[in-house]
Amino acid sequence: MVANQASDTVDSMSTDLAEEPPPLITTLTDRDGKPIATLYDQYRIPTAPDEISEAMKWAMISVEDRRFYDHHGVDWKGTLRAAITNTSGGDTQGASTLTQQYVKNYLINVTHRGDTLGQQKAQEVSIARKLKEAQIAIQLETKMTKEEILTGYLNVVEFSRQIYGVGAAARAYFNTEASKLTVPQAALLAGMVNNPAVLDPWNNPEGAKKRRNFVLDKMVENRKLDPEDAERIKEEPLGVLPGGPNKPASTCISAKPAYGFFCQYVEDYLIDLGMDKDDLYTGGYTIRTTMDSKATEVAKDAVEKEVSKTEPNVANTLSLVKPGKDRHEVVALVANKDYGTDKEAGQASQGLPYDVFNVTGAGSSYKIFTAAATLEQRKYGIFDTVPVPNFHVSPVFNWGGEHCPTRPSGIRTYCVKNASDGGDTSMSLQDALAKSPNTTFVILEEEVGMKAVVEMASKLGLRKTMASRPADGNVPDPDHERPEYSMNQIEFYGPNELAPQGRGMFTLGASPVSGLEMANVAATIMSGGVWCPPTPILEVINRGGKEFPVKDKPCEQVVPEGLANTLAVGLSKDTAPGGTAYNAASSAGWDRPMIGKTGTTQFQGSATFVGATPQLAGAAMIFRPDLPHGGLVDGGPGNVHATSYGNSNMFGGKTPARTWFRAMKPIMEGLPKKPLPEPDPHYAKVR
Repeated sequence: MVANQASDTVDSMSTDLAEEPPPLITTLTDRDGKPIATLYDQYRIPTAPDEISEAMKWAMISVEDRRFYDHHGVDWKGTLRAAITNTSGGDTQGASTLTQQYVKNYLINVTHRGDTLGQQKAQEVSIARKLKEAQIAIQLETKMTKEEILTGYLNVVEFSRQIYGVGAAARAYFNTEASKLTVPQAALLAGMVNNPAVLDPWNNPEGAKKRRNFVLDKMVENRKLDPEDAERIKEEPLGVLPGGPNKPASTCISAKPAYGFFCQYVEDYLIDLGMDKDDLYTGGYTIRTTMDSKATEVAKDAVEKEVSKTEPNVANTLSLVKPGKDRHEVVALVANKDYGTDKEAGQASQGLPYDVFNVTGAGSSYKIFTAAATLEQRKYGIFDTVPVPNFHVSPVFNWGGEHCPTRPSGIRTYCVKNASDGGDTSMSLQDALAKSPNTTFVILEEEVGMKAVVEMASKLGLRKTMASRPADGNVPDPDHERPEYSMNQIEFYGPNELAPQGRGMFTLGASPVSGLEMANVAATIMSGGVWCPPTPILEVINRGGKEFPVKDKPCEQVVPEGLANTLAVGLSKDTAPGGTAYNAASSAGWDRPMIGKTGTTQFQGSATFVGATPQLAGAAMIFRPDLPHGGLVDGGPGNVHATSYGNSNMFGGKTPARTWFRAMKPIMEGLPKKPLPEPDPHYAKVR
């Protein structure tokens, strides 16, 4: 029974070596197929037998296994001698054939990659391990030709610095192809496999040269190189590229500055859909993304012109999404910061443009959700007149600040005032969306109920945002004693045991939010009320050239098309005279129909501009990523910085709106000027 199991294991292992390819790099491209990033655990370029130079083959055979073409996988005399010597405490001996080394390297670099214990067992000094290795090698020789075994070995072996296989080594060390490797180049690489870390030619050029020359001597002994040529080559320098290996970045952190956040979003998105991260990094996929590289470069330039990447504790982000009734494709995800871990160099490793990372919120842009819920219940139409008191004490909501009056029960009310005193006491809902009086939208929340408002926010696009906790945007902890940590945002701001009517401050947007999801809200509105997940994927092709299925969440008609169209009309005056984004739009020379909404949080520590044309939606968001609570000062483009409370002047019509128009104007250049949809009478006037 045990013998049968051992035989099955050996047979299975030899089959894997014969049929299963080793890890390959995954390549991400933009929508046009241009590579933008690579992901890998092992940098490997698969190489066929006829793509490897004869010099490389004979260098490896000469130094590792001169009798390679004569034996059947094992040199029994040498194997037993080495095993006995090694286990008895004598000098460690190898005596493994190339076939056996292929088995060992496959176990270490493929089968047990990432498994330290498995790798240790594959290298342990024991007769049992040597015998098992020999059994697999013999089986392998019945399933593969000598050329296939040699090629397999040359494709799996390590050359240090995450470089595996002779194809990648040729590129990394000499910027050439495996088929063009010369004798001195081949000798250097063949010598390295004995101890790649120690014989790294950049770290140990003297040791690498000594080992290379040893290989040259072995080639002479094997009659594959003339002694005179060997002596001449020994005097030559190593010839490796100056400054280190030529190899692509292995993670999103080292991608081009404009592409890093998008790359990481692709990785996170696929993992959320169920792809194993290890498979993503080793599967050799080609992932064609939805990224428009030209638009991304323009967007990156825009966010940096407004805020320097090295400005401490200021993140200026822009997320762009293409509306549609069957897909919402992410076009660009950028920040003034580059994606990386070096803060001093202006880098950030958080998902600034797409994750729920703006802790202090999107401000009054959340009034979109209150307006949508109002239209849904037909409390007011978009052209109906709504009240605009300068100050409002809510008869419904509690949990206000110290300046709010207390009820007879002792509970403090929730109260709110507008950003500026005086002005109109009433206006149309459309004008209210443009001028953004706070009191109006708290009153509307009272009429429609908080359950409808928070659910509308989720429906229109704040899916991950509303599932996060209001304290910091992370996953709720049900065991935490404080509700802002234990509840998600729907539970916290909607009706609950502590706040039976919900919390009216929600419409003022002072809770953690994702910039990408705000852009997708605008895309949902411009798609006739159809929500789709903001996908970064066009197609995924596996190493065999076949499409790998990516099962996105299905699109949903979340509000009636007439409601979405009417809401779009309601949001069309923010860039008109009197609107909060008018100055930024006019300064940019903007002349297209669009929707838009600014937002600024209470202490001006974050601000937002959300806008869209029929062809493209976007959200520009500025916030403090490291110490979120404080203010921001806008002194004009390139002169924005974090400050303490009370010294701020930031609002959504400044840096965010300028960023949005600075990017969108050139991106939209050449596209037709499409009109906004007509309002639906059902939602236009109901009073």
